[in-house]
Parts: sequence; C-alpha cells; structure tokens
Amino acid sequence: MSDLQIGLILLGVVLILVVLLFNWWQDRRIRQKMQEHFPEREHDPLMGTAPPGRREPGFGLRDPEEELAADDPAEVDPGSEVVIDISFAQPVASELLHAAVQSVHTAGNKPVRIFAEREGGGHRARLRPNENYVSMQLSVLLANRSGPLTDIEWSHLWSMAQRLAERFDGVIEAPEQEQVMQHAKQLDALCAGLDAQVGLTLRLQGTLPVSEAARVLKEVGFLPYGTQLAWMADTGIPRFTVMFDGVPVQDVQSAGVDRIDLLLDLPNSPSDEQAFSRMASVGRDLAGRLNAVLLDDQGRPLPDGTDHAIDAQLLDLYARLGQAGFEAGTERAVRVFS
Repeated sequence: MSDLQIGLILLGVVLILVVLLFNWWQDRRIRQKMQEHFPEREHDPLMGTAPPGRREPGFGLRDPEEELAADDPAEVDPGSEVVIDISFAQPVASELLHAAVQSVHTAGNKPVRIFAEREGGGHRARLRPNENYVSMQLSVLLANRSGPLTDIEWSHLWSMAQRLAERFDGVIEAPEQEQVMQHAKQLDALCAGLDAQVGLTLRLQGTLPVSEAARVLKEVGFLPYGTQLAWMADTGIPRFTVMFDGVPVQDVQSAGVDRIDLLLDLPNSPSDEQAFSRMASVGRDLAGRLNAVLLDDQGRPLPDGTDHAIDAQLLDLYARLGQAGFEAGTERAVRVFS
C-alpha cells in the first residue's frame, strides 16, 4: 500500500471522529436547553410511576367505589332465612349457573332466594350475563303462614344444594339441621302472636254479575293489584283487598257473585291509625250502592260506633310488628306473612 493510500485512510478516520464529536456536542447542548424549559418531574407518568393517592387505569381493573356500587342491595335476612353456601372449585359462567338453578324456587311451602358472589368481587341477588361466579347461596325462609320450616323441606333444599355442588365440583357449608329447626320454630311462634287479618262481608240481596260488581268497586276507588282489586295507599301498597265469594276477583270462574269480602291483612298493609274505620267507611258506601248488608268477621251486622276502638287495637298490633322487626307493609314482613 502506498503512502498516499495510507494518508487518505487516516484522513477519513479523523473526519468520522470529528463528525461523531460534533453530533455528541449538538445533542448535549439541545438536552441542556430542553431541561431549562422543561425541568424533570418527580413522578413521570411515562415511566410507570404515579403520584400517591391516585390509581392509574388498567386493563381489567375497576375503581373500588365502582365495585361497591355494583353490588346488588338485596341480601340474606339472617333473622328470617337460613343459608346453604356452595363454593365452586372453579368460577362458573352465569349462563351455566342460570340453567342449573332454573327449577330452584321453593322447598316445599318455603320460597328460596338465590345469591351469588362474582369472580373478582361483587354480590349478586340476580345472575347477570357475561359474569363468572365463585360461590352461591341458597336462602330459604324459616317460617311463613304455612308454619315453620320442616325437616322434609330442609332435606329438599339440601338435595338441591348437593346436586348443584356435584355439577360444579363445589363444597357445601350449612348449619346443623337441629339448629335450623329450632330457629324456625322460634320464628313461627313469634309471628303467630303478631299475625292478624280483619274482614268485612257485603251480603248481597241476590246474585250480581261479576262484571257489574267489579264496575262498582272500581267506581268507588278500587284498583287492580295482581289477581285482586285493592284499596291502595299512597305508597303503592294495598290497605285492604277484595274477594268475590272468597276468591280473588280475577280468579272467579262463575258469572255471578253472592258475597263480597273486604280483607285487611295487617302485616301486608302499611301502618294506619284509621285502618279499620277506613275499610268500614268504604264497606258502608258499597252496602248502600249494592243494596247489601255489611257484616263483621263474625257474620253479624257491623254496628256503628265501634270503628275507633278497633282502630286502636290494630294500631297496637302495628306497633308490635315494628318492634319485632317486621314493619307492616315492608318486603321483610310480606315475605314472612305470606
């Protein structure tokens, strides 16, 4: 290699070094100017850190307050229900669980409510699409007007729980049967002393067409409520209801009616200082319209002047219901006194 070639190579290397040094110097000068205008922050969100007290959004994560708000408000009532808990080995899709519990509504004469815990947290009183559940609870009423929960009804519920546990490889937890039966009898005895229904009867002079009787009742202010006609409170709860010949109005099969019954069901009606006198007043008005005789629940003509005394007795029962935790007309009272 000649001296000229060697010289050219050395010159090229020097030029490359000069260019690299110049680029480094330019980059360093630009960085310094940027730092003067934009000083480095203590928390750089691009570096994955965040100020204390703030939670950055992330895939699959929800704010804790949103999770809490997502809970269904309805819960098991430990005072009137007993629960069989089933924990699943693996989360179960809502579609599968819904199909499995389609027939789970009652255990004998006792209604059964279903609750579930969502994977990741969240209480459900009803199953929702596109969710998975890690456990479920079968909650059965301890007592109602058919009496206390029986050992046969408890065994029926236990069998349903076992089938669900076997289907989803679950584990069952429940109180001892003897303890459940004792609790059921205690609740039944308590409610027996609080239950009360007061009736009045309109004895018609002859058979009246059902359509005509219904028309007159609606004229005075009765409204449809389920299969019945009811005198409604402002809260949307019936004060008292009507039956034709002892049958709810919409269930009557005959074309005519001979007797119209007014029924005040205390636990299922809102507390009222004039509960009886209000019903008696409506009954007397109907008696005049229908040329009927108004009778008390003993089958005797209802005398004047007794309404307020009966009001006072019923008001005492309303108070006792509230003191026992069964405020008249509430969902809890309606569930037990049914």
